[in-house]
Amino acid sequence: MPEFLGIDTSNYTTSAAVYVSEENKVYQCKKLLPVKEGELGLRQSDAVFHHTKQLPDMIEQLFGENSLDMPKVVTASARPRSIDGSYMPCFLCGEGFARSYAAVTGARLYSTSHQVGHILAALYSADRLELVKERFIAFHVSGGTTDCLLCEPDADSIMKITEVGTSLDLKAGQAVDRTGLMLGLHFPCGAELEKLAVNADRSFKVRPVLKDGSCCLSGVENKCGLMLKNGEKPENIARYCLDFIAETIIAMTAHAEDRFGELPLIFAGGVMSDVIIRDSIISRFPSAGFAEPQYSCDNAAGVAIYGYLKSTGEKGCL
Repeated sequence: MPEFLGIDTSNYTTSAAVYVSEENKVYQCKKLLPVKEGELGLRQSDAVFHHTKQLPDMIEQLFGENSLDMPKVVTASARPRSIDGSYMPCFLCGEGFARSYAAVTGARLYSTSHQVGHILAALYSADRLELVKERFIAFHVSGGTTDCLLCEPDADSIMKITEVGTSLDLKAGQAVDRTGLMLGLHFPCGAELEKLAVNADRSFKVRPVLKDGSCCLSGVENKCGLMLKNGEKPENIARYCLDFIAETIIAMTAHAEDRFGELPLIFAGGVMSDVIIRDSIISRFPSAGFAEPQYSCDNAAGVAIYGYLKSTGEKGCL
């Protein structure tokens, strides 16, 4: 069967996946990078070290637990975003493995960005992969990005991405993790912060800060710190943080629609797995598409699907 291997070595997770096109099914294995208690992430040198240890385990687990043929196409995420100069050393781990695999097996080799992988994983999970043939608006909201993106079909790179808006300071995932650590939670803090927030007994009116479609989120951390100092319940602080992010994404979406019209909307990235944020966005944009949690957080599924789209496109089948 046509099988497509994808590798993603981000600053959070070691991921390997195989997309079986005849089944339209993804098999994947992934593992978070270990972060010491109380810390907000890893230095790149530490991330590279842990990927070097974990990637062979993920490959062995992926192929040991599933009846998969040897993939004839391998793709790696080689950079964080689809812009010139985008670079992080941790992605060299996955790229190096993919190059080696291709050299030994004769597999066709592709590379893409971590960001494109997120968007394709969201499209696949939301059963809207056909949107790669259209214009649509995608959000990539994670620890490293809070980006609103215009996506258009592109023969060379599957999709041409144009930034419509971004965060001018703190990223949404950073706001979540800094607030979570402030409240004594474990990094990455998204899941625990959501559990706190669902038990909040107060609601808050928040006013997003936008400048020409881009947002400012540094005020969230400062406000949450002040609330904690003034004795506010952790549950209410967590809810304020998530509500602020949700209203910010809604405002950025409205700005994009004002510019480009009502295009299809897709939301990707780890922060978008939060139910409170997702439900707030859906209440304003009911037709928006979201990935399931396993495809929202860092994963290699979209990277594997990129290899499928590239190879079929080159054969004139897309």
